[in-house]
Amino acid sequence: MSDFTSPLWDYFIALTTIVSVVGCGVFLWSQSKRRVKVGTGPEPDTTGHVWDGDLQEFHNPLPRWWMWLFYITVVFSIIYLILYPGLGTKFAGVLNWTSSGQYQAERKAADERWGPLFASYLKMDLAAVAADERGRQMGARIFLNNCAQCHGSDGRGSRGFPNLTDGEWQWGGDPEAIKTSIVEGRRAAMPPMGDAVGGGENITDVAHYVLSLSGSSHDSVRAARGKEKFAACAACHGAEGKGNPALGAPDLTNKIWLYGGTVAAISETIAKGRGGVMPGWKDVLSEAEIHLVAAYVHWLSRPGQQAAAPAASK
Repeated sequence: MSDFTSPLWDYFIALTTIVSVVGCGVFLWSQSKRRVKVGTGPEPDTTGHVWDGDLQEFHNPLPRWWMWLFYITVVFSIIYLILYPGLGTKFAGVLNWTSSGQYQAERKAADERWGPLFASYLKMDLAAVAADERGRQMGARIFLNNCAQCHGSDGRGSRGFPNLTDGEWQWGGDPEAIKTSIVEGRRAAMPPMGDAVGGGENITDVAHYVLSLSGSSHDSVRAARGKEKFAACAACHGAEGKGNPALGAPDLTNKIWLYGGTVAAISETIAKGRGGVMPGWKDVLSEAEIHLVAAYVHWLSRPGQQAAAPAASK
C-alpha cells in the first residue's frame, strides 16, 4: 500500500492532467487549421471507410460551432485547474478550496442558524421533547438520514434489525436506555448453544419449548423434552424465558422474533448463535441531535403512536 501513498503519484497525476489538456488543445488547433479536400465530382468526397456495404464516412470538417465548444471546454479546464485542486496534493488551487473545508463552513453556518433551537430542545426532558410536535419532526428527519437504513423509514425494522414501534426492547425502553443505545451503540452476542443443549434432536426440542413460552404453535411432546434442556439458556433468558435487558437477552414469551419465529429459524439460532451490532452515534451526531432522535424513537414505541409514525416521518 505504500506505493499508493508515494509523492510520485502527485507528479504523475499533475503531468497526466496537464498533458491531456494541452494535448486536446493542440489537437483541436491542428484539426481546425487542416483544409479538407472537397470532391470535384457529383459525389461528395469520402474517407474511403465503408460499413454494411453502402454506409460511407464523408470527409467533412466539424461544424465551427462544435469546434469552438471543444475550445471552450479546454479553456474551462485550465481555469478550473488554476482555481481548484486537480493536480495532486502539491497544488491546492489559488482559492484553497477543499471539500472538508466547505463541509465545515456549512456546518458552522448551520450551527449559527439552528444552534439555539437545538440547544432549547437539549434543555428539555426527553419525554417532553417527544410530546412536542416540532421536536418530533426534527427527530424524525435525523432518524431518516441516519437510522432508516437499518430500522426502516417507519422504524419497523426487518430481519435482524429491531422493530422500534412495538414497545418491546432488548436493552430497555425507558428514555435514558434508548439514548444510551444511540450514544454508545449495542453489541448483542448469543453464543452457539447446540452442544450445551445436547445437539441433534435436542436442539429441535428446545426450539419447540421456546415456541411454547409465547403460546405459539408447537409440538407439546417435544416441548416437554426441551424444557429440561432449556436450563442451559436460563442463565441469560431467565427460567421463565422473559429475558434480561441488562444483558441484551430478549424476552422469549412475546412472539417477537428478531431472526424469525419458525422451528427452523429458532433451531438455527440455538445451534449457531447470533451476533448483532448497532454502532454508536456519539461521533456522528451532536448531543442535541441524539436527544431529538431519542425522543422520536421513544415516541414511536408509545401505544397508539404506531399508526401515526409514517406521517411523522415525512
